[in-house]
Amino acid sequence: MDALPRKAHSCVMELRQERRAVERRPLVSVVDDDESVRESLPDLLGEFGFAARTFSSGEEFLASDCLDQARCLILDIAMPGMSGPDLQRELKLLGQEIPIIFITASTDKSARRGLLEQGAVECLFKPFSDTDLLKAINMAFHPK
Repeated sequence: MDALPRKAHSCVMELRQERRAVERRPLVSVVDDDESVRESLPDLLGEFGFAARTFSSGEEFLASDCLDQARCLILDIAMPGMSGPDLQRELKLLGQEIPIIFITASTDKSARRGLLEQGAVECLFKPFSDTDLLKAINMAFHPK
């Protein structure tokens, strides 16, 4: 009978270690009104070695406890309410220097250029490849 409690204790200890490992991974926050993006990107970010939290709006992100924890922000440009560029401006006003990767379904190259000039790390056009996203995240975490 001792074997069962020891096995349960071992499982609990493994779960605690796993939770601590996840908590140590850098947090990438995803802000996008598209539910499919919010559902798919956390799995991919986890495969890349990052923790992920998703938000359906800029307002939701600003009201969260992630504001000071996020090390990178993947941000949709066009959303109802606060747009991605609006959130970028608000973060600057708050003194939050979070590297931003914009994502968009638009193919307006001039908008991309403007976002990069405003300090975005990258602007990816949907659908983007896993490789392009990882490259952008690496640029966010290791600026030149």
